[in-house]
Amino acid sequence: MNRRESFKNILLGAVAGAAITTQVGCKPGEEETPLLELPAYGRTPEEKKHDAEVLGETFFSEHEMATIRVICDIILPATPTAASAIEAEVPEFLEFIVKDLPTYHELPLRGGLMWLDSESSLRFEKRFIECSDTQQIEIIDDIAYPDTDNEKPELAHGIRFFEKIRGLIITGYYTSKEGIKDLDYKGNIPNVWDGVPQDVLDKHGMSYDKDWLPKFVDQSKREVIAAWDDDMNLIS
Repeated sequence: MNRRESFKNILLGAVAGAAITTQVGCKPGEEETPLLELPAYGRTPEEKKHDAEVLGETFFSEHEMATIRVICDIILPATPTAASAIEAEVPEFLEFIVKDLPTYHELPLRGGLMWLDSESSLRFEKRFIECSDTQQIEIIDDIAYPDTDNEKPELAHGIRFFEKIRGLIITGYYTSKEGIKDLDYKGNIPNVWDGVPQDVLDKHGMSYDKDWLPKFVDQSKREVIAAWDDDMNLIS
């Protein structure tokens, strides 16, 4: 079983709800390009103010975002049947979440990215994103699958960092449109209701009003929103 299937199995028993959406702030002088959009409904004035503040900031540097994209592609690359974490805009999700919950994520993520570059420099004399695929995987394997029988104290920070960023990447992906599609999550799908069976109605001496029955049971009108007059009489 590959790692994507493992992640899916973990999440299938949990939640795969609507995606958290946002847009990242841009640099001064650059045209603002919405990458993701927050919903315009259900937000209190205080929440809207908070959203505006978060969206107006930029936390990760270009180098940090480039490193995050490499990590995303290592954890959840594209497959013939599923989009990659990058295509699902997971790096932008991380940019949002670190600003939305700075106490929990700012120091661990920024510190972890610094550790990754430091470890890469020690091993290969270059930053993580400048390493070859093989070199990157060597480091990632050491912190993603640590040898618990021979723990290396110098890897402890990297192990904690990868555990956090892996969780956030998986969360961002499998709450995105692309991730939910990969899960084949159907959500709440209404079935077709044709009314109470006639034999049950007969048993209880009940019947439908002939004027109401086609309005409520006609499946061709299931997408039509009911309209009422001022006296609460059903119009259509």
